Amino acid sequence: MGADMPASADAPARVSRGIGDLGPRLASGLVLAAIALVLNYAGLGWLALLVLAVGLIMSWEWGRVVRRGEVDAALIVHGLAVAVAVLLAVLGLPAMGAVALLVAMGVVALVESGRRPLISALGVAYVGLPAVALLWLRGDEPLGAAAVLLVLLIVWTSDTAAFAAGRTFRGPKLWPRVSPNKTWSGLAGALVGSAVAGALFAAVSGLGTPACLAGKGLLLGLVAQLGDLAESSLKRGFGVKDASTLIPGHGGFMDRADSMVAATLAAAILAALVGAGAPARALLGC
Repeated sequence: MGADMPASADAPARVSRGIGDLGPRLASGLVLAAIALVLNYAGLGWLALLVLAVGLIMSWEWGRVVRRGEVDAALIVHGLAVAVAVLLAVLGLPAMGAVALLVAMGVVALVESGRRPLISALGVAYVGLPAVALLWLRGDEPLGAAAVLLVLLIVWTSDTAAFAAGRTFRGPKLWPRVSPNKTWSGLAGALVGSAVAGALFAAVSGLGTPACLAGKGLLLGLVAQLGDLAESSLKRGFGVKDASTLIPGHGGFMDRADSMVAATLAAAILAALVGAGAPARALLGC
């Protein structure tokens, strides 16, 4: 999740804390990135294990944010739905996985009737659909690993460039009511970085053309930043700073994966529009 310059009167203190967190933040980010890269290239099944583990944690974090951390029937249904959807995606049945998630959303809404039915049900889609989408892309051999790598690189570059540009150029805040740390310069940096990442990926891999993948990188980078803002808005609406404290320097997996959630869904939609029969080829092709 990107973070630019603090906005309030106690900015120096916040900057100091941010600098103090930079070491653990960088270390945990590198470890998570290494795990994702290794398991992506190890194969669909290995990546699915990672996606399942993260998905179950995010299911718990969603409940922690919107239902104050209760281990309840909604959480059980949420977690089971994500597990079933991941399994179906691995078996080459992503559409059935999406249907399972839709059914689970209805069940969660019924279980939570009278409390927070809609937002609890939305969490099933928020966690489950990106999981299915990522595995759908990865399952399209022989280009699945490259397609997932492209999405990962764009998201990581987007977040890193947003942080660097925001710290360097500062300037007007992007949406202070939702995310007081974000600036317009950070957003510009994210978009430029994402486009460059797409172009470099094409130049190095020989897949697609630099201009085309730069355009796709720009689009996915924008969506990634919108996903970051959406998750910030959710937490602010419930008065929560972080989804959890599981990742040093980052908060929780929802806090770390918010950009990835949005970008993965956008990549899957783009691939489906171009060629649903071969999604990885559709995403990489130009």
